[in-house]
This record gives sequence, structure tokens and C-alpha cells, in this order.
Amino acid sequence: MALRRTIRIFIGAGLPLDRRDAPKILSCNLRDRRRPESSFILRLMVRDPGLLRIVLLLTICPAVVSQDQPWKVKPEWVRAHEMFLASDALRGRASASPDELLAATYVAAQFERFGIKPGLSDGSYIQPVELTEPVIRGKITITTPQSKFRPLEQGKDFFVTRTRGESISGPLLRIAAENASTAQIQPGAVVLLDGDLADPSRTVFRRLLLAGAKAVLQTQAPNQRPVPVQPPSIRPHLPGAEASSGGLTAISITADAGRRLAGLPDGTTVAIRIPTTDEPRYSYNAVGVLPGKNSEAGKVILLSAHLDHLGVREPINGDSIYNGANDDASGTTAVIELAHALASGPTPQRTIYFVCYGSEELGGLGSTYFREHSPMQLGRIAANLEFEMIGNQDPKMAKGTMLLTGWDRSNLGPTLVEHGALLGDDPYPEQHFFERSDNYPLALKGVVAHTAGGWGTPPTYHKPDDDIAHLDFDFMTAAIQSLIEPVRWLANSDFVPQWLPGKQPNAGQTY
Repeated sequence: MALRRTIRIFIGAGLPLDRRDAPKILSCNLRDRRRPESSFILRLMVRDPGLLRIVLLLTICPAVVSQDQPWKVKPEWVRAHEMFLASDALRGRASASPDELLAATYVAAQFERFGIKPGLSDGSYIQPVELTEPVIRGKITITTPQSKFRPLEQGKDFFVTRTRGESISGPLLRIAAENASTAQIQPGAVVLLDGDLADPSRTVFRRLLLAGAKAVLQTQAPNQRPVPVQPPSIRPHLPGAEASSGGLTAISITADAGRRLAGLPDGTTVAIRIPTTDEPRYSYNAVGVLPGKNSEAGKVILLSAHLDHLGVREPINGDSIYNGANDDASGTTAVIELAHALASGPTPQRTIYFVCYGSEELGGLGSTYFREHSPMQLGRIAANLEFEMIGNQDPKMAKGTMLLTGWDRSNLGPTLVEHGALLGDDPYPEQHFFERSDNYPLALKGVVAHTAGGWGTPPTYHKPDDDIAHLDFDFMTAAIQSLIEPVRWLANSDFVPQWLPGKQPNAGQTY
């Protein structure tokens, strides 16, 4: 009756429904449409009726596969997930947005369809991630205790390219820009960079942030046009130091302002006053669990990806939707299909968690929140395997092989390869991919956590043409297939991966 009622709803909303599909649909069970998943799907159908068949295929009717045959991931399953998650209808799944919630709800519906249980203690699949968004309410100023130093004014002496939305102060530290990648950084410093950077600014700024710098001031290039202040970094609503870890404040200063600051002695206190008020925001994680036979006390396995992307931005060649088919709808698809495969087999010895995080693009906020509000004790996690951008083969890797970040840090990767996983050493150690994905927050707490990826930085990275037309579905399908039996072995073994001596990361490390 629930199915017939839902069909009437579809028809009443003006959505096409082919009568030839009725026998297939009527043989399936449909969850109560009052559940959040169903209401969101119905709203999406009104937005884009062309996706009706995909949702009926993936959310209503379970796949039927003979249990006496080895599990085989079908390319059409992989493509169908991508057609939904990376469609224009989801508007790029922007972090902490209703579109991200829609993606999380879709993942949760897939988990329920496969028999994956709700992974949260309240019996739900969706974990709201509490965030704080600072809203700037006035002009930003830069001052020092020096009586002869005239305060720097926003718009006249500097403009802000990024801020974590907090007033800060710290000792001035002058660094030649060409030495920014190797210089010793004093924690809490306000760094003044002299000259042009030798390395990409993102790499340098990340190093300064991890080293404990609070802000970086850099002289703007000649003829550089001022830009409006960027929105402050959204940060997790967590106690203590975590609440102020929203990122580095980056300020571009005029040549005159740079000369005035450079005339101050090193160690002079520089204060950056940012008048803000905090507004609540929410992101969303999707969490499912496949209970194992020793589910009460034994070790657990965590398979994860991030489901958000960049949303709608400035258009490039007329396209403003950053679909994120590779980054990271591909990883989300891997988690979904691994859940599909593992739930269809015998009950594993170990419990397996399947998690798709929100707000990775804001700095791993969903994974950090999950770490601090985990449904299991972190010490129970034997291993975390994150999936990031597996939609294309990396030209530096052997054919069909994914890279594994932090390969030489633990014995997890080589052991999975021994059991058939198509994984290999990360050929881009200088890019520090290990520290730049959602595995890292857990790794900092001692969990052996790595990320499996395809092409490290493909040409479509963070561009609107990261769409399904640029995915290698054969590579994706084979990559997911190669991990089913290794993960199944891991979930049925007593093997506990270990960090190699001196290789466990810690928050004080810099690069």
C-alpha cells in the first residue's frame, strides 16, 4: 500500500511513470514516505523529474545477485550513483548546505536498502555536524603597541583573503618568502612574508598553520586589485582548542604597509581585530554499520569518504556548478558499493562502519566532528580506509592501481596488497596528500588511517568540468572490486595494523 500511495504522489506531482515499470516496482518494498530520506527524494524529483528512474532503481528496488557466485560490482551501479550525486540537481553538494544534506540522505537510503544498520546511538543514519560561522560586523584593523605606529585600515592598507573570524594577536615574525617552506616558526606568530613565494601559497600557508602561526601578512603584487573580504572560515563547534582551529588568517598588505611593519622589531605584538558575531551552521555525515559477530567488544573497520564539494561558484566557460564527480562522489560511490557487497555476504567477525563525511572542503570539519562524537571508542578502530578521487587512473601508477597515502607509515597497505588490493605507494610525497584528507583527524589520535586515491591532482580538480563525462568508470569499478575481498579478509581476521617506528603522525609535526 505504501508503494501504491507513493506512486500516486509521483503522478500527482506531475512526474512521469511508465506503466511498464509497475510490475518491477510493485514487487519491491518502499520505506515510509514520512521519513526524511523519502521527503527529500520527492522534493528532488519535483526539481528534476529526469532523475526519477535512477532513484527508483537505486532506492526502491534492491539488486538481486546470486549468492553462490563471487560478488561482482556492476559498472551501471557505479554510474547510477554518480548520475545522482554529481548531477546538476544537487548543485555541487556545497559544504554545510541543503544540497549536502540531500547527498547524505541519499547515502543513508542506500545503506538502509542494503541492510546496513543506522550507525549512530540514537538509531539514525544522519549525524548533524554542529558548526560555527563567524559573521563580520565591521571594519578589520591591525595595530601594535608602538605609539608611533598608525593602525592599518582595511581597504586602504590591506585586504583580507582568508580569516578564521577571530581577533588575534601574536609576536611579529619576519620571514623571507623564499625560505617560507623551511623557516622555523614560532607558535602563535603573526608572520610577515617578504618577497615572492617559491612554492604554491596553499602549501606554504598550510605549513605555517600546522606550525602554529596565527596569521600571515604578505605584500600584494604590483597592480593587484583589492577584493572583498572573504567569509570567515566555518569551524567545528567543539570545546577548547578545537573551536579555534578554523584556519589561518591571510592578509594582503600594500607595499607601504609592508615597509611600516618591516620597520618594527621582531617580536613586536601585532593585533588583528576582527569584529564578528557567531552564527550556527550545520553540516551532515552519513553513518551506517554492519554489525559483526564480535560487535560488542572487538575491533572495528571504518570505510569512509566525503560527500560534499564546492557547490555553485563563479562560472568557467559558462558553467557555474562544480559537480565534484571525482571529488568526491567517486569515493562516496566506493563506500556505498563496498557496503552493498559486504552486507550481501556472510556476517563478518568484526563490525564495519561506513561513513561519508560532510564539509571536507572546509578543512575536514565533518571528519573532525565525527572523531569527537564517534559512536565507538577510537581505540576500537583497527583501521580506517578513506576513498578520495578514485575516478581516474594516475599516470604515475601501474595500470589499474590506486595510490595509498602514507604508504610507508604503517603495514596496512602492503598487507592489503597481499590479499589482492590494487594499491601502491603514493608518488607525490611532496604534496602531503596523507595530511590533506579525512583520514588525518583520526590518524592524529593514533588510528591507522590512510586514503586510497586515483589521480592525485587531475586536470579537472576543483573545476566545473569535474563531471561524469570525465570519469573512467572501468577504472573506478575495478578499483572498488579489488578491495572487496581484502576488506572482507580484514574484517574476518585478527590482524591489527600498526604504525611503523617513528611514523605515527602527531599534531606538532610540520612539513
